[in-house]
Amino acid sequence: MTEYFEDYEIGAIRTSHGRTITEADIVLHAGQTGDFYPHHMDKEFCQSQPFGQRIAHGTLVLSVGVGMLAGEINDVAMSYGYDNIRFLRPVFIGDTITATASIAGTREYSKDPERYGLVDEKLEVTKQTGETALVLTHIYLVEKKPK
Repeated sequence: MTEYFEDYEIGAIRTSHGRTITEADIVLHAGQTGDFYPHHMDKEFCQSQPFGQRIAHGTLVLSVGVGMLAGEINDVAMSYGYDNIRFLRPVFIGDTITATASIAGTREYSKDPERYGLVDEKLEVTKQTGETALVLTHIYLVEKKPK
């Protein structure tokens, strides 16, 4: 796929299929990151906490949410980073999440405005209950059409 900076339309939306977060996801993420915080790993401890059960790492939900929409590769774009990341509600073992992304804005890339632009994509991860668990802005560095 090739979608140049000029091809992006404000308001364009993409939505993923659902994905259920499992205990294995949490254990693997803890092993990969070293985050063995008891809120993610200790079932007995969590029973005494406000949520009453283990919660998925916020970074796990972020990674899975972004990955769920990464099916097509744009040959002329790359991830430039993430802004305004907010973990709004916990995701529990057994929750099914869906990711929706919408193009929120475009702007010039000040370091090389003749060649690149920046595209802001608002990403929202929702649970099967309809509650929003995570929001962020994914920024893409995108080539402009050759002259």
